[in-house]
Amino acid sequence: MISTLRRDLPASLVVFLVAVPLSLGIALASGAPIIAGLIGAVAGGIVTGLLAGSPLQVSGPAAGLTVVVAGLVAKFGWETMCLITACAGALQLVLGWFKVARGALIIAPSVVHGMLAGIGISIALAQIHVVLGGSPQSSPLVNLIGIPKQLGILNTQAAVLGFLTIAILIIWKKLKVPALKAIPGPLVAVVAGTVVSLVVNMDVKRVDLPETFALTKLTPPAEWGSFIVAVITVALIASIESLLCAVATDKLHSGVRSNLDKELSAQGAGNLVSGLLGGLPITGVIVRSSANIMANAASRWSAIFHGVWVLIFALFLGGVIEQIPLAVLAGLLVHVGINLVNLHHIKELTKHNEVFIYWSTVLGVTCVNLLAGVGIGLGLSVFFLLRRLSNTSVKMEQREGKWHVQISGTLTFASVPRLNAELSKIPAGHNVDIDLAVDFIDHAAFEALHGWRENHEKTGGHVDIDETHEEWYKPAEAGKPRQGKSLPAAAKA
Repeated sequence: MISTLRRDLPASLVVFLVAVPLSLGIALASGAPIIAGLIGAVAGGIVTGLLAGSPLQVSGPAAGLTVVVAGLVAKFGWETMCLITACAGALQLVLGWFKVARGALIIAPSVVHGMLAGIGISIALAQIHVVLGGSPQSSPLVNLIGIPKQLGILNTQAAVLGFLTIAILIIWKKLKVPALKAIPGPLVAVVAGTVVSLVVNMDVKRVDLPETFALTKLTPPAEWGSFIVAVITVALIASIESLLCAVATDKLHSGVRSNLDKELSAQGAGNLVSGLLGGLPITGVIVRSSANIMANAASRWSAIFHGVWVLIFALFLGGVIEQIPLAVLAGLLVHVGINLVNLHHIKELTKHNEVFIYWSTVLGVTCVNLLAGVGIGLGLSVFFLLRRLSNTSVKMEQREGKWHVQISGTLTFASVPRLNAELSKIPAGHNVDIDLAVDFIDHAAFEALHGWRENHEKTGGHVDIDETHEEWYKPAEAGKPRQGKSLPAAAKA
């Protein structure tokens, strides 16, 4: 452990410097008490870090849950939101216990990235109002429509600080000097904006922390049905984001791979503690995790120590936090939101003809709500999957008194209606040669083809089936269907 601490301690300080401004900003965007962001960071660092199944992933409040949390705070109030977070954590613990973590990875990337992009746009549209000196409105569309009106009552000082923060973040990302790039951009932007506001003595709204810390009273909901839906929503989104982050983090280093079920349980423990203490829900965060790896972290102790530093900072340096202008944090969030719209992902999805699902999900999230957007994306994913699964070619011709049928592609339940329609065109009593060149046959398609063959031969015709690609029909006919290929693999066409 001593050898790893030489790398983990310095790395933990870097992650701490990244985590503090982001945690404060996410709390602001979520409509939660500012201190809730730091509580979430502490729980994500210490609790999740101690139990982690992903050695170099760092957890804490994440932008991906901001829109959901803001909506739930507005609907239930903060005390009930804390109970939702704790219950979502308990649900994650159960899911981890039953080892269902890998099931989250079957969701199409187009839906996940579309969801995150929609959340990012929603965050940016809401926080631009704070940058301009106002307050966010009820929905992304209302925020978009309200920008001209907000410009008419512009708070110049707040706008200067907000856009200065955004400019620093953009410039810092493009710097080529290694020594400067080692300093986290969010930290530089927040410190610079705060210093400018103090030097010029700007009259702007600043962070307001409670004078004393007391455990949040967890308030039971008035509507249990809506409460249960909220718990499931937070648990699923937090789980998916954390597991995808763990997979992405594994690609950034060559060390021990993530145990996803263990990581899911660790996330649940972190959320349970965060909710009970009055903190925001947490997930694995790629910004913190990548900073951790780039800082040469060796083990999960870097994440744990980062949580300790956040705790010390919150307990003893609250006065420093209260000097930060809200417009500076809002500028940071506008930048975070815009960066959730990842151009690289859009290009990759375009190559795979999935960009329509992506933009449909984005529009659903921003124009209706997050659940509707994800539902639209999942519905379209299933629709296009069924289309691909039913992508079967059936060609028929009659030569020398015999019918020749060529079937190619993938034969699944989705192909059965077309297969039946084509085969029914063959007159009774005729001999048939079927050239079967398919890469998969499921049980429904086999039953349809085999049933047609038996019925046709009862009319006096003879059916020969010749498999020219892989044998699927004959093993199934012999009562030993092949198990070597799954539907998702067949659906890649």
